Amino acid sequence: MLECKEIFVAIQTPGTRLGAQFNAGISTLEPGQSLTAAMGPGGKGPSRGLQLRVQSLDESQEFYDLDPRADGETLLTEVFTRSNLIESDYFGLEFQNTQMNWVWLEPTKLIVKQVRRPKNTLFRLSVKFFPPDPGQLQEEHTRYLFSLQMKRDLIEGRLACTENTATLLASHLVQSEIGDYDDVADRDFLKLNKLLPNQERVQERIMELHRRHLGQTPAESDFHVLEIARKLDMYGVRFHPAADREGTKINLAVAHIGLQVFQGNTKINTFNWSKIRKLSFKRKRFLIKLHPDVHGPHQDTLEFLMASRDLCKVFWKNCVEHHSFFRLFDQPQPKSKAIFFSRGSSFRYSGRTQKQLVEYVRDNGARRTPYQRCVAVYVHAFLQSIYPTDKAYFIAKEILTTERTYLKDLEVITVWFRSAVIKENVMPECLMTLLFSNIDPIYEFHRTFLKEIDQRLALWSGRSNAHVKGDYQKIGDVMLRNMCALKEFTSYLQKHDEVLAELEKATKRLKKLETVYKEFELQKVCYLPLNTFLLKPIQRLMHYKLILERLCKHYTPDHPDYNNCTEALKEVAEIATQLHTSLIRLENFQKLTELQRDLIGIENLTVPGREFIREGCLYKLTKKGLQQRMFFLFSDMLLYTSKGVTATNQFKVHGQLPLHGMIESENEWSVPHCFTIYSAQRTIVSLEPESEDDMSLSHNSLDKQTQHRANTTMHVCWHRNTSVSMSDHSLAVENQLSGYLLRKFKNSNGWQKLWVVFTNFCLFFYKTHQDDFPLASLPLLGYTVSTPGESDTIHKEYVFKLQFKSHVYFFRAESEYTFERWMEVIKSAASATGRICLFMPKGPFERNGN
Repeated sequence: MLECKEIFVAIQTPGTRLGAQFNAGISTLEPGQSLTAAMGPGGKGPSRGLQLRVQSLDESQEFYDLDPRADGETLLTEVFTRSNLIESDYFGLEFQNTQMNWVWLEPTKLIVKQVRRPKNTLFRLSVKFFPPDPGQLQEEHTRYLFSLQMKRDLIEGRLACTENTATLLASHLVQSEIGDYDDVADRDFLKLNKLLPNQERVQERIMELHRRHLGQTPAESDFHVLEIARKLDMYGVRFHPAADREGTKINLAVAHIGLQVFQGNTKINTFNWSKIRKLSFKRKRFLIKLHPDVHGPHQDTLEFLMASRDLCKVFWKNCVEHHSFFRLFDQPQPKSKAIFFSRGSSFRYSGRTQKQLVEYVRDNGARRTPYQRCVAVYVHAFLQSIYPTDKAYFIAKEILTTERTYLKDLEVITVWFRSAVIKENVMPECLMTLLFSNIDPIYEFHRTFLKEIDQRLALWSGRSNAHVKGDYQKIGDVMLRNMCALKEFTSYLQKHDEVLAELEKATKRLKKLETVYKEFELQKVCYLPLNTFLLKPIQRLMHYKLILERLCKHYTPDHPDYNNCTEALKEVAEIATQLHTSLIRLENFQKLTELQRDLIGIENLTVPGREFIREGCLYKLTKKGLQQRMFFLFSDMLLYTSKGVTATNQFKVHGQLPLHGMIESENEWSVPHCFTIYSAQRTIVSLEPESEDDMSLSHNSLDKQTQHRANTTMHVCWHRNTSVSMSDHSLAVENQLSGYLLRKFKNSNGWQKLWVVFTNFCLFFYKTHQDDFPLASLPLLGYTVSTPGESDTIHKEYVFKLQFKSHVYFFRAESEYTFERWMEVIKSAASATGRICLFMPKGPFERNGN
């Protein structure tokens, strides 16, 4: 007999990820409307006030009970608060006016003055401003709402695209809502949810594409939706029907770059904000005045005829708001390029900074027009949302951001390296067991810890959609619980000596394993020497200790979070003390094994008792004159090498001198920055050159990182002519940092948002924290860090400047605390007291040596 089994799959409805209630059975309520919402706030009956119905992007509806004289801002604030929407500046509420056109609710006007029958009107939460790059959105919750907006635009036909693109978008939306592919679940979901107008015809194709997204998280799916959508001409476009001077029917739209003109769904022209001198309207006519053409002094004026005066007015307001909103993020424009919006009482915006604009609106007081007040609302809301003032929050956020990077680093071993050795079957079973049984439990522990920290920070910042009660604006309880749990892993951490040693022995003994090891180190995901990642668990303990010390120092003894943070600090300090000696030994062993692979011509560098002290570049006097050499100082010997021309960028050893019996003299040659080394084998004359101006670095491609692993400290020391000690390495380990920064090049206008990781004297750049490998890197040895000067014309807060010769970068942090932290860690890498920069001499050397 065949046994039949029924499989029941729970299908997520739209909005499940946002915590919307699921309504089952027969109901007389509106679709998506809950009984509690229908009864009004608090579950009570209808109020005598102004009761308004708002539909969220997940199609669920809620009621808001407001004062009859409430303005639009009051309703917006209520909606954003109840939705726990942090990046609310991008959103607005829209409704259909008497002409059945969708228009935006104005924040500064009374609702009853804008809406004819408010109680019978449906307000929709919608995306109002679309950033040019979805990477600018900081919160996962915001990106999810943006993906739901894309879903709505697809259904309503506003996101015009090819059938292939539409099905790809739909497949990511399915993955976002129900997870990995399941034939039954997919069919049931697509039966209940309409994603495309022609969905039935392309359903099989949607499911086929969905099958390929296996393992993709909801956040990753949302990001893919936005990445695909932003490349479409219709991304964020809202049509305003019009006609040109010849009477041809066209559609006008507003975007962050300027005004766009469409014929049907085809974009035929774009007028950049920087090319527009003036916008105005009179009755049904909308005028665009452009800057004088470069070919002549005349000024072009474009005229468009709108369907009605009201539509013309709506389009003009959209222009004002879009331009004002996106100029909050951009550089100030020259006064000659100021844009003037004119209609009776004109609104003028001349490229002020955020702070200047706020002061301007505030100081003008009663003279403000409604449009100026509208901009003031956006400015204040924007500043409050991205610049919180609670230092404890940002200290806690540093735990979260660095934990994300730490978990990704562990995945280099637990996921990527494991996959490589299993695929080639090159690692002995005993070593596999030793390595992964030691690190897997640690990885799983930190996965859980990261989720706890993320959830707590979500509640603290308000980006969680959970409605909770209690004092959750603290982190000490989470830290104390997990720092106590870390004690269980002390035995695992103490085995790291054995793991590193056995892995090193195996790679020397098994040539196939050595080949896989070296090939893996050349992969992009292995952005540091492989054995560096094995030190991360112990180094992470030191990070916890330092962060908790800052948190305890910030809190006063009477703060409710102080005791838990203090106890958590005691717990982690106890573990760190036990493992401190091991860490020093492991870091030394790791450095020796790294050098063993990068140096040609020396064997058994990792002999017991040998300690690494310093590496750096000097100029050695030879019969051919001064030759650049890389020196490596150990506790028992001195090596000097030259950079070989090989695919792996290895250095060739030229000399090996024992320290026993060595003599060093500084003043023998009467040349600045010169010293002589005498040993039993030979004499070496070395020079620390004095002028950077005469040093040629034309071969330096480090800022572009054209070759992988060209950013290790020895290569950077070689190209930047500097040196690094072991104490500098230890300091750099303590000062690791991660987080989002805005980056701007010296001659560029815009800021690019990047996930930045600082480790091993280097900044690594990712598009988001979810990326598996960096897009680029910037070694910091030799760079100076400072705040921008007058000549830099940077009118932003929390900006620091990195410079090495003509290479200049600007980075902008989100708060004063994060700005100070980035300055602190970069200074530790760029200008530690233990290092000195070395430069070529101006004059010739007078004597020859051996």
